[in-house]
Amino acid sequence: MSCLVRRAVLNLRSNLTGTRHLWTAGSNATGLYGFHQLKSPQGFQRFVDDAIERSGELVDYIAGMPSSKEILQAMDEISDTVCTVLDSTTLCRQTHPDRLLIVGICSRGNKGINENERISTCELLNTNRNLYNAVAKAEQDKSLPTEEDKRAAYHLRFDFEKGGVHLCSDKLDRVNKLNGDIAQLCMEFSENIDNDPGHVDVPASVIPKHLHHLVKPIKRYKSLGSTSRHKEKEFRIVTEQNTLHSILQHVPDDKVRKIAYARGNSVPHANLAVLDKLIAARHELAQIVGYKSYAEYCMQLNLSSSPNAVFNFLLEMSEMVRPMADEEFEAIWNFKKEKFGQDCGDLEPWDETYLTGLMKSSASELDFSVVSSYFPLSQCIEGLKVLAESLFGMTFRSIPVAPGETWHPDVLKMSLYHPDEGDLGYLYLDLTSRKGKYPGCAHYTIKGGRRISESDYQLPVVALVCNFSESRNSSTVRLSHSEVETLFHEFGHALHSLLSRTDYQHFSGTRVAFDLAETPSNLFEYYAWDYRVLRTFSKHYSTGEPIPEKLVEALHRARKMFAATELQRQIFYAMVDQKFFGEELSVPKDTVAIFRDLKMQHTSWKHMEGTHWHTRFTHLLNYGAGYYTYLYAKCFAATIWQKICKDDPLSRATGSAIRMRLLQHGGAKDPADLLNDLAGDGILSKFGGDVVPDVSSLYGELGLRKR
Repeated sequence: MSCLVRRAVLNLRSNLTGTRHLWTAGSNATGLYGFHQLKSPQGFQRFVDDAIERSGELVDYIAGMPSSKEILQAMDEISDTVCTVLDSTTLCRQTHPDRLLIVGICSRGNKGINENERISTCELLNTNRNLYNAVAKAEQDKSLPTEEDKRAAYHLRFDFEKGGVHLCSDKLDRVNKLNGDIAQLCMEFSENIDNDPGHVDVPASVIPKHLHHLVKPIKRYKSLGSTSRHKEKEFRIVTEQNTLHSILQHVPDDKVRKIAYARGNSVPHANLAVLDKLIAARHELAQIVGYKSYAEYCMQLNLSSSPNAVFNFLLEMSEMVRPMADEEFEAIWNFKKEKFGQDCGDLEPWDETYLTGLMKSSASELDFSVVSSYFPLSQCIEGLKVLAESLFGMTFRSIPVAPGETWHPDVLKMSLYHPDEGDLGYLYLDLTSRKGKYPGCAHYTIKGGRRISESDYQLPVVALVCNFSESRNSSTVRLSHSEVETLFHEFGHALHSLLSRTDYQHFSGTRVAFDLAETPSNLFEYYAWDYRVLRTFSKHYSTGEPIPEKLVEALHRARKMFAATELQRQIFYAMVDQKFFGEELSVPKDTVAIFRDLKMQHTSWKHMEGTHWHTRFTHLLNYGAGYYTYLYAKCFAATIWQKICKDDPLSRATGSAIRMRLLQHGGAKDPADLLNDLAGDGILSKFGGDVVPDVSSLYGELGLRKR
């Protein structure tokens, strides 16, 4: 085993000693996620020990140089064994309600793991030269029977070399040290966000009643004269991102929005230094291994392998969308002047969310509380089932969970069942918010699919985690339409995992070229906007009436109002990421200046001096040098929707095309071939000799024309 994997599992092992039982599981308990070892926190130690033991056996087996096919299968089993431990640890850390113990156990269990999840966990074994030599031998074997075998050998050899196995011992030791430092810095970046969300105190009278659940009442003494004082009620706003967004969207007082924006976008200050160290460590790692920049290091197996091509693509998009974004900016400013008077001042960054919300509601005649009444969570889950049945002829069957299998009573378990093929995989749903839970929405792989023998297939097991809250004055969880879109986005990831049928878990589901990974999820967002889909499941929580078509049309009008501004924002984020990680490093980068300058050059909005929003931009960790892939996915999904889905989105023919030409292959086929097979000509373009998305369909949605 590599020293990094050993360090990770040994750190986990050392932190399990002496902890108490969290689960009071009886003799019939199955263990967390169905793993028999995980009946208590101490079970993680057994889980890790078993992984070490099995991986050691496989390393010894490979050292005996079996056939090339057997080498690849054994390597994939090592990857599967280690991934299962690490992925389960990550899910536990993000969702388990006993935060005090579980976070401590699992976060340390993840130390030493490369922060970039798109690189196979096998990369953590890349210091073992015997394994590298065996994989190199397999790659040279012309008798490998399938294209997936050949692709697996190539990818494994490439991952080994990215880890520096071919370097001299001093350089290899440095690579290992840098990988450990990078993992630690990523963890520190995230912990700083959790520990320092920032706060501001404001008079209670300025916070609308429907936001009182987001703030904490406090009392301060206010002087009335030289001797007398009285208590004045205030609210403390903790400026973590979700609360900050609600404050910026719903508080009419622009002074409150300004101080909340300033505070929320200037914490945690400590992450400025952490980010500097992370950029330097990644850059040094890339250069030792033989690349000019960290972006170049990351992109080699992607559709686009050149950072220069990616940045030029972003520049072209920025220039194309700027005129429309400027028009939208002027419309917002005019609205502000009409509403608050000509002397209301400039349009400020803290105005955007509030004013655009008012404009959408006014122009579209939308009452967003009415919209959410048609999306009770139970009905939205039915919507996921409708998609599976209509598109693929499959059903999601509810499965009773065994004692100790789930981490919270609200978690549901379902199997994806096909009448001819049987169970295809298993899905846990953990969709409602609770204290201490990971605050965002995400798809987690617990077990990847892989072929074990000619007759046996290891079925994928995944979890879909969201944070939907109970509706105000109701015990019913009702979703906003943006939350429905998010649910369908994550469901696209889950389907990718559940429906892939690859021989190697190295290619299972979302383990694809990084700039392809977000395509299925972006495609399924379209289903959340199509009335033909919504009418099949969107029912009023009290009357059962289906959502009116006019209400969906109003949602579309609101969506289109500031589409260019939102696209411009995503381009800007991708540019920031590329500037941080995509250029050669001669002196330490001033990330605040880079962020400010790019915002001034490529958005219509001001930069507020003293703020540094990017110190809360967690995509710089897992998506470092890869945030551009969201824009690629938007382009690909727009083309696929127009060509394959739009005419009849729920037809079996549409579902068959999506499944057979895209989802089932995971990463086992070249991504360009997958996209061309699915959508034909017009989904890819050439840009300076590199492959980039064709933007025609996306621009068409915005009313732009490709130059």
